[in-house]
Amino acid sequence: MAPGARPLLLLAVWTLAAPVLRGAGDTGDGGWYAFSRPVILQRLTDNSRFRALCSRERLLASFGDSVVRLSTANTYSYRKVDLPFQDYVEHLLHPQDPSSLGNDTLYFFGDNDFSEWASLFQHYSPPPFSLLGTTAAYSFGIAGAGSGVPFHWHGPGFSEVIYGRKRWFLYPPEKTPEFHPNKTTLAWLQDVYPTLAPSERPLECTVQAGEVLYFPDRWWHATLNLDTSVFISTFLG
Repeated sequence: MAPGARPLLLLAVWTLAAPVLRGAGDTGDGGWYAFSRPVILQRLTDNSRFRALCSRERLLASFGDSVVRLSTANTYSYRKVDLPFQDYVEHLLHPQDPSSLGNDTLYFFGDNDFSEWASLFQHYSPPPFSLLGTTAAYSFGIAGAGSGVPFHWHGPGFSEVIYGRKRWFLYPPEKTPEFHPNKTTLAWLQDVYPTLAPSERPLECTVQAGEVLYFPDRWWHATLNLDTSVFISTFLG
């Protein structure tokens, strides 16, 4: 982590023996304070079976011929491209070129045909939390090192890393970050981040394989895959 960076302050741990949320600032109210800020959750569910099915070899054997829809990795993701999953893995799943613009960077995340991929997703155990009156929506992604999406916001949810590591940068709703919507997170990290005063830097963390990040409603966030990564998000409406 860069000098002056503000690490994510809260760490929640879920254990099957004692399901509790713990973190800095916990006042004994069952962890509700944690949900007003981003929080990393560990040992939340057992997704070892899902992880095994998400290996490169298993995915290509099961879905190599399936057509996937790719989005451009900019804030608005206007452009969509359809191509066989095997072509994406063999030709586009490579480290990010720092000079590439978001509109030129294709990213597999969000536009999944859940009926075609049902044999995989039925093995995923989502976080055991929900919002009353809402139905969770899931988005599955695979991306190369250095890829990610620039700052944007939406409703609350969880993001779990299955393989690899994903770095997150987060600002509360009232603090709009400085960024260009068509420049990648990698370009922002190289060009803008070093110029920020310590007080202007985001909360940040690196989510490891098997960990889940909770992101609150309307929090600005940008992501950066540190390795070739497999991940899945649960949006809570």
